[in-house]
Amino acid sequence: MTALNALVRLTEALSSLGPVAVAASGGVDSMTLAVVAHRLFGKHALIVHAVSPAVPPQATERVKAHAEAEVWNLKIVDAEEFKDERYLANPVNRCFYCKFNLYDCIASVTKLPIVSGTNTGDLSDYRPGLEAAKDHQVTHPFVMADIDKDAIRDIARHLNLSDLSELPAAPCLSSRLETGVTVTPERLLFVNKVEGYISDLLSPETVRCRILAKQVEIQLDPESFDKLDGADKYRDRIIAFAGIDQSLPIKFAAYKKGSAFVHASS
Repeated sequence: MTALNALVRLTEALSSLGPVAVAASGGVDSMTLAVVAHRLFGKHALIVHAVSPAVPPQATERVKAHAEAEVWNLKIVDAEEFKDERYLANPVNRCFYCKFNLYDCIASVTKLPIVSGTNTGDLSDYRPGLEAAKDHQVTHPFVMADIDKDAIRDIARHLNLSDLSELPAAPCLSSRLETGVTVTPERLLFVNKVEGYISDLLSPETVRCRILAKQVEIQLDPESFDKLDGADKYRDRIIAFAGIDQSLPIKFAAYKKGSAFVHASS
């Protein structure tokens, strides 16, 4: 599928829904969807971005920058998932409570159909947030158009959205906490600061700062991990930079997707 064909299919899917409210997290999927929806519907489309300790500040700045450049009808909200004890407990289905609160919040500020940046590649993963979407009649235009992550990046390139097309995958910060480790703003701030610090210091392709039950694990893509010179020397510098008390031992490891997630059957 060419980028143009994918864009046409996406536009057709959106057109069939009429003006929509886009849940825009700041990642490439939802941001590309927001751009296309705005260019199709203009001010009749609503772009909704939720701020919380689980959303990196740089994602919020990205949303605001595009909103200003393209004159979006943007609404910033607080979905208040941090008032939900079920979410904070970080159970195996934490994402359900996150998305449930998000879609509840969006539904409270608009009557427009809500759409998400879910793509076909997401359907093969365990994503309890999709159940919350179903509960709120949220539609997934990329899925309707049979579009995956690679095609989304192609659409972004076609639209000259270079700052979006090459964005690395960036799940919410809460995904860095091992299942069962309580979600707190302080832990998420630590995660975000450490990942930014390591990115600036080592320029890895991928970095994840995972807070596990017994240690903090800073995971790098295999090539960067293999090149790591004397991991011990970084530990004190990380703590000093983050400026947050972190009593757990810190170690480096090779990146493993979803390794903070402990499934109920484990």
